[in-house]
Amino acid sequence: MIRSLLLNKYLATEFFKVVLVTILIFFCLGFIMNLFEEMNYFKDIDEGFYLPILLTIFIVPSFLYNMLPFIILISGLWFFLKIRKTDEITAMKISGMSNLSVILIPSIVSILIGIFFVTSINPITSLLVKKYEIVKGSFDRDKDYLAAITKNGIWIKEKKYGGHNIIRSSFLKGNNLMNVTIYEFDTNNNFKKRIEAKSANISFPEWKLKKVNIIDKNGKTISEDLENISYSSIYNIDKIKSLYSNLETISFWDIGNEIELLEERGYSTRQIETKLQRSLAFPFFLLAMILLSGVFTLGTNLKENNFIYVFFGIISCVLIYFFNDFSAALGRTEKLAVEIAVWMPILIIFIFSAVGIIYANQK
Repeated sequence: MIRSLLLNKYLATEFFKVVLVTILIFFCLGFIMNLFEEMNYFKDIDEGFYLPILLTIFIVPSFLYNMLPFIILISGLWFFLKIRKTDEITAMKISGMSNLSVILIPSIVSILIGIFFVTSINPITSLLVKKYEIVKGSFDRDKDYLAAITKNGIWIKEKKYGGHNIIRSSFLKGNNLMNVTIYEFDTNNNFKKRIEAKSANISFPEWKLKKVNIIDKNGKTISEDLENISYSSIYNIDKIKSLYSNLETISFWDIGNEIELLEERGYSTRQIETKLQRSLAFPFFLLAMILLSGVFTLGTNLKENNFIYVFFGIISCVLIYFFNDFSAALGRTEKLAVEIAVWMPILIIFIFSAVGIIYANQK
């Protein structure tokens, strides 16, 4: 199947060059589009061009990482059309290579690219997205309401009439925040009092606190063991569970620790488990894309009309994106097992490509 080391090296090198050029094109497109978006965001803030450019540099690598399957698909179409139009494919067949052999080399390169991006590039993009959120968050026009999950528990900041409150809870159990402490501050950030509760039912924005102790700023207990105390908040169980929504900030190597953290805090881990499965499936997703591109170039008789391939590339990217995203959404909402939801689109593409490759290999 793989007869010539020289030919294999040539195919791998040329395909890799095409991938690099396609990545550069996508980088330029992503840079321009995001730069306009950032400039529009900071149009009322006197920060010049430096900050929008810096934020764009932070976020574009993550865009490229997410778009890599479609970059590989377009690169595959470009590469296979190139060697077919220059009749290089004919010379390779004369030397003893089949269509399958020609497709195999870029497939191996795609898998290696996928492994490299998951293990090496993803940690970098995650760090850059974190920096993006920190820098842009410092210019947030509304910081009155914040929430986060840390190793020290669940933290919430809320603006209240006459000041603001900071809420800490050890973990989430069902619809209840457990071991809740509410710190009240005035408009000058002076500490007023502390409310401690064994639990808080947060099914609705009107929380129900159980076994409540109220302590003043001097540490003196005002009230203790109170039952059914109400606390008004903008957060309920649905909003609390949606806090962990930006998975782009989590590196592949940190997923295991994050899953443990969420389990300790009583959160559902399905979203981050979906990210884990997607990361594991990423090299195979790239492989499926290159196989698909090989089927629709080497397996067809169209020779001159490049518009058809451009049209196919755009339509395929759109369909695969929505199908993959829809399948992942089924996994996150527990309609399907996470593994099935993530791997099913790849398996379907593989089956379709296998049939096409068998046909293409006979040509």
